[in-house]
Amino acid sequence: MLVITALAKTYPGGVKALDGVCLTVGPGLFGLLGPNGAGKSTLMRTIAALQRPDAGAITLDGHDIVADPQAVRRVLGYLPQDFGVYPGIGARALLDHIAVLKGIAGRRERREQVEAVLEVTNLRAVGDTAVSTFSGGMRQRFGIAQALLGRPRLIVVDEPTAGLDPEERNRFHNLLSQIGEEAIVLLSTHIVEDVAELCPRMAVLSGGRVILGGEPGRLIETLAGRLWRKTVPRAPVERLRSAWPVLSTHLFAGETRVHVVADNRPEPGFEAVAPGLEDVYFQALATAGAAAARSAAC
Repeated sequence: MLVITALAKTYPGGVKALDGVCLTVGPGLFGLLGPNGAGKSTLMRTIAALQRPDAGAITLDGHDIVADPQAVRRVLGYLPQDFGVYPGIGARALLDHIAVLKGIAGRRERREQVEAVLEVTNLRAVGDTAVSTFSGGMRQRFGIAQALLGRPRLIVVDEPTAGLDPEERNRFHNLLSQIGEEAIVLLSTHIVEDVAELCPRMAVLSGGRVILGGEPGRLIETLAGRLWRKTVPRAPVERLRSAWPVLSTHLFAGETRVHVVADNRPEPGFEAVAPGLEDVYFQALATAGAAAARSAAC
């Protein structure tokens, strides 16, 4: 069990990246949604013991990550948003080198683990190919392969599907789902579909704070019967924004589809629609933004 309590981090210049974050994450896939700048990457780096928080605590199965970062590094797999590789070195050789750095001393054990992670990430056929020549999707799968070395209990992945084509994204989803059967997998992303398709539990982070958490299905139910849609030319959108709590707008066939939350039909032309996780996400961000504006006004 990963338990995060009142975690805070402020960077030089007064940028408050984390502001009292509290989360409890059990085995399986847990999704952390948030816009760019929400503090997701800061939280991931802090959990991975790459930086210390200013305040708060993180424990993994009772072990204090902040007090003893080396303890978590032995059982952690981490795939950052961006990572570099040595040019000209094949995947198999590079994984063997990473395994040594992770403390897997026995040559036979390293070989077995390297072959196992190449197999599970479907990279065995290109094991001797330089990682620097891999496509974006293959490189992300290599990132997961190195994260799996050492049989970690906690795996942290930061924006893993950004930039992947649909086929690679589906392949990556299947891989994460498989990994989530044996470890805690914390998936940080701004892509709502990743969480909707993969994660039985989730939280939304905004402004360094957790503003919503729970099971995606139950969160979606909170909007049932309250979501309305209308397709309009672009010009009337601002009128609708001034009259109703508009969650989102989407272009469709040259016109704009507007989603509004209301207990009753806002006006003629609106139709009731089934909500999705994206609507929940936008409502959480809108509610948090309105609360922040009221606080600033006070």
